[in-house]
This record gives sequence, structure tokens and C-alpha cells, in this order.
Amino acid sequence: MPVVLTKTDYILFRECAKNVWYKIHKPEVWKTAELSDFEKAIIETGNEVELVARKLFPSGILIKGRGQSGREKTQELLEKKENVLFQPIFLKDGFLAAVDVLEYNQDDGAYNIYEIKSTTDVDKKTHHHDLAFQVNLLELSGLKIKKAHLIHLNTEYIRRGEPDIVKLFKIVDLTEEISQIKGSILQEMESAVKYLSQENEPAGYCSCVYKGRSSHCSTFAYSNSKVPAYGVHDIVRIGSSKGKLQELVDVGIFNLEDISEDFINKLSAPQKNQILSYVKNQVLIDKHKIKEELDSLVFPLHFLDYETFPAAIPRFDGFSPYQQIPFQYSLHILDSPDTQLRHAEFLFEKNENPTIEFAKSLQKNIEKNGSIIVWSKKFECKINEELAKRNPEFKEFIDGINLRVYDLMEIFGNQYYVHKDFKGRISIKNILPVLAPELSYKNLEIQEGGTASQKWNEAVFANSAEKEKIMLALKEYCKLDTKAMHSIWEHLVEIDG
Repeated sequence: MPVVLTKTDYILFRECAKNVWYKIHKPEVWKTAELSDFEKAIIETGNEVELVARKLFPSGILIKGRGQSGREKTQELLEKKENVLFQPIFLKDGFLAAVDVLEYNQDDGAYNIYEIKSTTDVDKKTHHHDLAFQVNLLELSGLKIKKAHLIHLNTEYIRRGEPDIVKLFKIVDLTEEISQIKGSILQEMESAVKYLSQENEPAGYCSCVYKGRSSHCSTFAYSNSKVPAYGVHDIVRIGSSKGKLQELVDVGIFNLEDISEDFINKLSAPQKNQILSYVKNQVLIDKHKIKEELDSLVFPLHFLDYETFPAAIPRFDGFSPYQQIPFQYSLHILDSPDTQLRHAEFLFEKNENPTIEFAKSLQKNIEKNGSIIVWSKKFECKINEELAKRNPEFKEFIDGINLRVYDLMEIFGNQYYVHKDFKGRISIKNILPVLAPELSYKNLEIQEGGTASQKWNEAVFANSAEKEKIMLALKEYCKLDTKAMHSIWEHLVEIDG
């Protein structure tokens, strides 16, 4: 059966050709990798943004079918010279795509195409190729293309009252750029069809073998069975040092213990420490630096963590696309070394702007003095700055908070404490199992921030029937985040002592 190359598979092909071959020829292998909550959220966000962007074309007609019926409907509406079509389907010479927006020009009989993206800018690596694929396909189908545009969200837009759809989006004319590359893209499309038409599995590693672990395709473990689950691909930031990774891979070095001393000496301090702590099974601790850091903290200690939701389409006044909505915090307070840890929390459950209530609750529960300990200072401080900007009556209080914030993560980021089981990472999810194994996220309904964000959105805005259950799970998750920080701080204090 001839291979049909969809636009989606073409973009995936450019990332990893062998991965797409599995998708077509061994779907049982490709489907073993479930979508993460983050990936699901991206898809949902893309759908939401596309629905809103269609309002830019009030006369548009949506073609709902995805198979033969959709293609037939497309041809019917093209013959009628309808002004705007949403999701028209085209299949020609083994290429298949649905166009987000196809606009007919009555004056010259040509068409404009618009690709809608939920991003805040143009990504040349994917967006140009995405559009070029469509232009090629439409021209092969006999259509004359006049303009090729990309529609994306405008970060400069701030909602005031009802959303202004025109200002919410930017429409970028990429006609010239697409014209320059469409010929080479057509050749790449044809090469992709030829590659994917192979009946036998392509030999060798997939191209992701030259990428860091976070950039691996969904079938990486299957097609690269010699690569260990933890090895050179997990070296911190190795994906940004492609030459170094390639040097290792090309000589068949995948295990950390096989890396030569000369090569290790060329690496950054975090990379070097990660490898040495693993190979030598040593814990690297700078007690003096840790003591300096902990001695700078002032009681009462506040262990604070926020949960937020990045709405692509601003939900409330004062917000821009993807600006985080702070909806929850957990706060553990230790008044002195000899007192019991106490807890306060906030979780907004209404379909309204939570920021005023969020700020009021912070003001009520945070003491006027004492250090405020977070994990990743940049994030919490930015949320605070935005909170103060939208609610200037809290600016003095918020500015005071930010002056007292201490980032506990920096002890690990600065390499004052390195353990082989951190695996080069410094997220609280990697540090906690090593330093405070009595605490664990594994038994929680919600186990990471991306899920927390999506579940809150589901409960509050989608009015989930499981709202009560979700709210309880959110409280348990966020509470553990701040309890975890306290436990890690305790462990560090014991080292200092």
C-alpha cells in the first residue's frame, strides 16, 4: 500500500525519520509511548487558539470530515469559489494536509493560506517548513497561491474587557520566505516518501542518538537498544554541546564509566561533577559554602511554593497570552529551630480572577520578617512582580517579599552538593528521593506541576464533575512541595552541624 505523507508526519520526519517509519509500519511500537500531560496540554491549547483565531474570518466555512468525505466537500466548496474555508483537505501525489485557513481572492482567482499556531513567535525550524509543505501540496493540486501567512499570539496584547481578537493575534506574511525554500522542501517531501516506503526497518541508530535525552523521539529505546537508560545522553546540557555528544557516540561510548579522563576535563563543572560522582560513587559536598548559604537565612523561615496556569487566551483583565495565573500556594513556616512547623495554604476554586484573593492571603500569612525559601527564585519572583503590576495596592508588600526570597535550589545548581542519584538534575523531584526518601510524590494523585496546572483548569473552567477530588489532590501535591523544601533544608543543616 502506497505511503501517504501527512504534514504532521513530515514535520516529525524532519526531527527523526526512523521514528515516523515505526509510526507507519510498526504502530504497536510507536503507540507504546503515551502522551505526557505537557504534550496533551499543548494539543488542547492549539485547538483552543485555532477556534478563537477563526473569528478573524467571520465568513469561514468549516469542513469537518477528515477522510474521503472531507476531500469531496473541499472540492465542492472550491468549485463554488467560497471566500474562506477552514480545514479544507488536500491529497495529491502521496501528500496529505488540512489547511487551517484558505482564503479565495476574487480579483485574480488565487488563494491565501494561513497557518494558525499557538506560539508567540515564528519558529523558522518548523513553521516555515509547515507552510512550505502546504504551498507545495496546494500548487500540486492546481491552486495558485498568492500569499502564505502565519498567525500567532501577540505577547504585547493585554486584555481589557472583552477580548480584542484582532489585537490578540499577529498575522505574519511569510510569502517571500516560503517561495525561497519551497523547492528544496518539495525534494525533501519526496525523499521522505521514498524513505518511509521501505518495507524493511531502516538499519542503525535513529538520528536522535545525537541529541540529549529530553529531545529523544518516542521510539528511541526500541531503535537504539544499545543505549543505556542512563548514560552520556543524560549529561546535563549535553544537547547544547552537540559536538561533544557526537564525539562520544561516533566512537561507541554510551556509558558514563567509559568516558576518558581527557574528555571529562573538557566538560563544564556540572557535567564533570555529574560523571565523577557517578563513576567514583562519591558524594561531592562543599560544607563551607553550604554553611555560608544557610547562615544567611533569617527566622522565621517561610517555605513557599506557587502553582499557576498559563492561559494562551487571556482569561482575565490585565493578562497577556501565556501569562501565568497564580491560583494556589502552600506555605510552611518555621518560627525558630526549636518550634513545630506550621502550615498555611490557598487554593482558588472559582471561575474568576484569583489574583486579588491570592495577594490578600499571602499578606495575611507571611510574617513581616524572615527569609522566604523557594525552589527556583526566578519563577516565584516573576509571578510576584506581575501580581504587583496588576494590583498596585499590593506593590509595597510584594516588593518586600521579593527582597527576602532565597532560592534553595542554588545550593545544588552551584554544585555545593552533588550526588550520583541526582543524575545531573536539580529539580526538587530529583533531590528529594535522595535527601529525604521518607517523602514521596509517587502515591499522590498529582505528581508534578504540569498536571497540577491542567487539573485546576479542568476543574475550574471545564467544570469537571471531579472538582472536589481534584481540589483535594492539588492541596496534597502543593503541600508536599513545601514540606519537601523543609526536609531538604533540614538535611543540609545536619551536614552543616
